[in-house]
Amino acid sequence: MSSSIQQHSSIQAEEEHSSTSKRFGLLLAGIIVIAATMRSPITAIGPVVEMIRSDTGIGHTMAGLLTSLPLLAFAAVSPFAPRLAKRLGLESALLIAIIIVTLGVALRLSPSVLALYAGTAILGCGIALSNVLLPSLIKRDFPLRVGIVTGLYSVSMNIFGAIASGMSVPVAGATSIGWRASLGMWAILSILALLLWLPQVAAGRQRMLYVTSQSEGTPVRLRTSSLAWFITLFMGLQSLIFYTTITWLPEILAEQGFSPTSAGWMLSLMQMVSVPVTFIVPILAGRTRDQRVLTTVTCSSLIVGYALLLSGLPSLVTIGVTLAGIGAGASFGLVTMFFVLRTKDARQAASLSGMAQSIGYMLAAVGPLLFGMLHDWTKGWTLPLLIQVLLAIALLIAGIQASKNRMIG
Repeated sequence: MSSSIQQHSSIQAEEEHSSTSKRFGLLLAGIIVIAATMRSPITAIGPVVEMIRSDTGIGHTMAGLLTSLPLLAFAAVSPFAPRLAKRLGLESALLIAIIIVTLGVALRLSPSVLALYAGTAILGCGIALSNVLLPSLIKRDFPLRVGIVTGLYSVSMNIFGAIASGMSVPVAGATSIGWRASLGMWAILSILALLLWLPQVAAGRQRMLYVTSQSEGTPVRLRTSSLAWFITLFMGLQSLIFYTTITWLPEILAEQGFSPTSAGWMLSLMQMVSVPVTFIVPILAGRTRDQRVLTTVTCSSLIVGYALLLSGLPSLVTIGVTLAGIGAGASFGLVTMFFVLRTKDARQAASLSGMAQSIGYMLAAVGPLLFGMLHDWTKGWTLPLLIQVLLAIALLIAGIQASKNRMIG
């Protein structure tokens, strides 16, 4: 009789383990596909920006706005993401984010220039919610695997961002609607994310983001924390450097003699080389208490990379693009881990993520617009590239402070 009970208990335990594994496998798949929708609609713009300009008649400054608009949306919407998650639950808030991205991407298929800008702003609002909430979800549901899951989420974002850059020009040339197809085709990816995420909401996994316990103590005022401000500055500077590059690198390379297709694939190369470091850096950061060495190597790659872009020599430019890609991937991986490593719980992680992304992306939004204006003013890319080098030095200074072994509050 006792052996029968033990056998039944063993079978029940195996079934529960299998069910839990499937549930977390589906959750992980959902996170990876959501991450894939968070860069591709933006990185698809850079390689076809000259096509957009010639077709619509807009100048460099207005073309830069196409990348700045999502960043402005990130800045405006990020502070509200934790409140939405508190009210609806993380799963439902992320579902809303995916729906908004899908609508924004689909709107860009319209022939209207107004729809192009409106769709870009709308998808930026959806990506902003995902940007803030995914690190908090990872901290809550994968507390013992934060580095690995963050790495997978970052890798997915970068791979599909790279694919979008590389495919933009070929897709534009192969379809009757040209560059609109390059921007609109990513609705397929966000619809897939929607289908994968629906079971998370349907299963009722809407646990409260804010877990009340005696150990939490008094909520920390992030605006008075120097550490929170250094992380915010690191977030803003790395975003400014990255989004400025994905907007204007193809035009910079075209001016140096690269063909439009080659320039698009060079931008794709920059993002593809970031994929391994985007996975490895969060794992390394999670295993060390102090990340100053990682930060120094990361920022040095950016400094040298942009300095080499100034040379104009194809071989050195290729090395420069590669180093810039490594630095971009590593810096994103680092700042994502700072949200987790420098906070005590999911609530604080969401709040820090919201603050850093709101203020950081407001700073980053200046980049594409400013560089477009500087090009129109100087008729060249030397001054903008020099500014990128200086920004990478400033990123190193902020990063050293953010990397020290301490915690907010």
